Amino acid sequence: MTSLGKLVFGDIHQRYIKDSSRRSLTQDDLSAEYTDSLSLAYENLLYMPMDIIETYGVTIDTLDISYNKFSRNLQFLLEFDHLTSLNLDHNIIDEHTVFPYMPQLELLWLNHNGINTLYPFIKNLCKSLPNLRYLCLMGNNAAPSYLNDGTSYDHLQYRLFVISWFPMLVHLDDSKVTADQRREARKLFKRPLFEDLLQHTIVPECVKHLHNRITNTLWGFDKRRKNLIV
Repeated sequence: MTSLGKLVFGDIHQRYIKDSSRRSLTQDDLSAEYTDSLSLAYENLLYMPMDIIETYGVTIDTLDISYNKFSRNLQFLLEFDHLTSLNLDHNIIDEHTVFPYMPQLELLWLNHNGINTLYPFIKNLCKSLPNLRYLCLMGNNAAPSYLNDGTSYDHLQYRLFVISWFPMLVHLDDSKVTADQRREARKLFKRPLFEDLLQHTIVPECVKHLHNRITNTLWGFDKRRKNLIV
């Protein structure tokens, strides 16, 4: 895996390498090793430098940009034509982040970000990344687990909800998706009629917003009610 280490600095316009005290990367530097994997972890990046996009956009299928400051502006990912694996651990992704459409992406790590609610984040993620096979959301408030003192019941409900959206998913967080979990997910979280209308019909934004608020409220109420029963 290639690492550009301390040489890479992204500026707010994504056009040049910052810090005049360091030499700029040349085309020869960036092309020294033709690779299908690239690591830009721990680079304090807010944006993807244009030099990197132009040099690696058509060559890599695995990108590690963990431990940076990427948030809601992820459109640069469209420039990586063959990306199948993406590590975004320890960034500032939240529930309002919408990924660009990337049907080729199969593995996504989003551990330890700022995702606080599952809906509509998971719905949007499903639309953008329909062929995900490996997904990890551990360390987010929306993903109850031993990492954030989530109960086993909440963890199971969260797990089944996510599985219900991704028909290709084979591994979620730290364990495989089983056939029993797949069946239970289909049973518990059938897509309602209005959800289908939202996906295939032009609906006013105010109606979508109201639907999302109601869904989140009912999702939380249902969890509390079932906890009382248990």
